[in-house]
Formats: sequence, C-alpha cells, structure tokens
Amino acid sequence: MKKINVAEVIADSKFNRFHFGLLTWCFLIILFDGYDLVVYGTAVPLLMEEWGLDTVQAGAIGSYGLFGMMFGAMIFGVLADRLGRKNVTAISLILFSLFTLLCGFASNATMFSIFRFIAGLGLGGIMPNVIALLTDYSPKKMRSMVVSIVLCGYSVGGMLAPILGIVIMPSLGWESIFWFAGIPLLFLPLMYKQLPESAVFLARKGRKEELFKNLQKVNPKFTFNGNEEIETIQEDVSKVPVVGLFKEKRALSTIMFWVAFFSCLLMVYGLNTWLPKLMIEAGYGLNSSLGFLVTLQGGAIVGTIIIGRLCDKYGSKKMLVPMYASGAIALTLLGLGGNTLYIYVLVAIAGAATIGAQNIVQAYVSQYYPPFIRSTALGMASGIGRMGGMMGPILGGFLLSISLPIEMNFIVFAIPGILASIALVIVREKHSYIKTSIEQEKMKEAKLKEVVE
Repeated sequence: MKKINVAEVIADSKFNRFHFGLLTWCFLIILFDGYDLVVYGTAVPLLMEEWGLDTVQAGAIGSYGLFGMMFGAMIFGVLADRLGRKNVTAISLILFSLFTLLCGFASNATMFSIFRFIAGLGLGGIMPNVIALLTDYSPKKMRSMVVSIVLCGYSVGGMLAPILGIVIMPSLGWESIFWFAGIPLLFLPLMYKQLPESAVFLARKGRKEELFKNLQKVNPKFTFNGNEEIETIQEDVSKVPVVGLFKEKRALSTIMFWVAFFSCLLMVYGLNTWLPKLMIEAGYGLNSSLGFLVTLQGGAIVGTIIIGRLCDKYGSKKMLVPMYASGAIALTLLGLGGNTLYIYVLVAIAGAATIGAQNIVQAYVSQYYPPFIRSTALGMASGIGRMGGMMGPILGGFLLSISLPIEMNFIVFAIPGILASIALVIVREKHSYIKTSIEQEKMKEAKLKEVVE
C-alpha cells in the first residue's frame, strides 16, 4: 500500500491558484488585524481631548488592547494545535472585528477600554494561526516570501487607519474609523468555506479524504485512489504543547525568540501609539504627524517584501540581526532631527526594521518549530511579545509626561532594537526543524545506499 508523505507533497509544490487563494484570504485578515491595532494611535489625540485624558491614561488604554492580545495569542495559539487553525482563526476574527466596531459606540473611557481588551483577545489569536496555516501549505522555496507578503497586509491596514483618519475624522468624528473595522464580519462565511484546515490537524483527526483533496489542490501532480496511507507524522506525545518548545535542545532558542519578540513589539506598539504625538511635540501638525505614521507602515511593507525574499535565499537569521540593529540606529537619529525629507527616510527605515522585522521573525519562528507545535510556538512568542507591546504605550506616555528632551524619547525606544539583535545572534539554528529534517533525510539516504551496496 502506497504511503503519502504530506510534508514532501507540499514542499515540492509550485505556487498555484490554491496558494494564491490562501494568500489572498490571509492578506485580508491580516490587513484588518493591522488596521484594528493602529486605529487607536490614529484616534488618540482626539480621544484625549474629548475625554480629558492625560498621556499616562491614554497610554494605559492603549495597553488594555495589548493585554488582551497577550492572552489571546497564548490561549488561541495553543488551542489551534488542538482544535484546528481554521476554527480558531474564525473565532479570533469575530472577536477583534466585532469589538473594535463597538469601540466606535463607546461613550466613555471605561467602556472603550473593555471593548479594546476583548478585541485584543481576537487580535492576539489571528497572527499565530494565519502564519502557521500559510507555512503549512506553502512551497518550501518561498515560505518566507509568502508569509512576508501576507504580513504586509498588517502594514497596509496600519496605513489605512491614519489615511481614513485624515479623510473622514474631521467630518464624522473619531468614532467613524472604528466602524470600518466591522467589514470582516461580512466576508466571514465565504472565508470559512474557502480556507483549508491544516494538514497536520486533518491527519490527526483521520480526515483523510479532505486532506487528499487539499493536497491535490496544493500539488496537482499528486493523485490518489483512496487506498493510500498517510506516512506517520511525528508528534510530541505531551498533552501540554508548550513543553515541546523546550525539547530537542530548543530551550535556549525559544527564550531568545521570546526576548526578540518582547523587544521588537515594545518598539512597534510604542511607535504606533505615540509617533503622531511625538512628532506633534517636535513641532509638526496633526495631519503631518499622521503622515509619518503612514510612512512608518510604508517602510514596513517595502522592508518586509525585500528582506523576506532575501531570507529565502540567505537565511532569516542573517537578515534579521542587522535589520534590528539598523532600526535602533534610525530611531536614535530620528530624535536628533533634520530636514523633512531626511526625517521621512528615517521613519521609513524604522518601519522596515521594527514592523518589517517583526513580520519576518514570525515567518522564521514558524519554520523553526515542527508543524504539530507551530501555532503554539507562534502563540507563546507573540504572547510574551505582547508584554513588551503593553509596555510600549505606557512607556511612551510616561516619557511624554516627564517632558524629557525629544531625542531621549527616541533613544529609549531604540535600545530594545539592540537587545532583539543580540537575542537572535544567540538563536541556535542547527536545532531548527528544517535543519534537523535535512539531517534526517541525509541519514535515510546514507542507510539506503548501504542497503543497495
């Protein structure tokens, strides 16, 4: 009886209509994920004025959503490896879309904060599962590139928030940009119908026919008659998936990934929340300051696509270490000022090296761990990272409240970039799933040659 190696069928496939459909749906989901996250930073100057908030209070409200994201990433990341990535993605989308929409109907800061926290649960659950699902079905030679393209949707959504803020907030108020977040609820039924469930989950549940149909779409050269058996997919027998992150000599690398996520998300969310306000403090008007937020996201898109392609060619670690360091340099220089064009260039570099780097490191993590704990790995790293993300808005609010020189604010946000760079230097690539898989294949080939000889 013929045995099917699911991983090989997917790895050897070529990008086709199935991949394009998966990429498109994931891109749309991540677009609204990015929009919902950045929308608060767009509205925060008006919210502070309307509700009489100081910078510390506004920073705290920004962190409530991130607090929810921390729990959402950990809970839904682990659940997805048990319940299926498709199901958990749908639940997460409902939470973040519905409750961000409801933020537009909040009448006070307390109600707004509660809605942001619940929306944060969904926002936290989206990213790990979308990335894991993409990695599950992407051709081996372009996994980083496919994930990077989809994660550009985060930055497109992040650009859309301040653009809509400039266009519609003056006439319709800050509430209007939160109403826009309800759109994903309209396409949810079609999305759920067309998204595939992860191959590992289908194999574990014995849904062989559904798995083979997906494999035929992934790799049209693959044919089956219904009698094939699925080659055993090695899984950790532990009932606690998190334990698997520390097995097979992955403990040090796991901790270093967490440090990198923590550091980078502190920068990302600190800048997304406070960049407009920081630039206002530096003497720019509100619209100009929102323009810097657009540029930050634009730089992230360009950086993600270019570096993502290079990661597939040269390796993620080699690209990410200098990327984080360049972000720290750009932020430091940003605080020193200069002409407007120069500032825009530095903001774009900062976007590429913070948000862009965060996009790419998620693709790196998704490939570092085995498929059966992929969502768990991403969920835990994202959850730990959200702790840094929670600190970002609070730290920015605190720095503004004590009236430090503007350059000191940017230097403080640059330091985590250096920490992230150092952490990735320590990551041990030889213990990654890809490296160990290659070594196992070489051992199989060597044994086969011995038998033949």
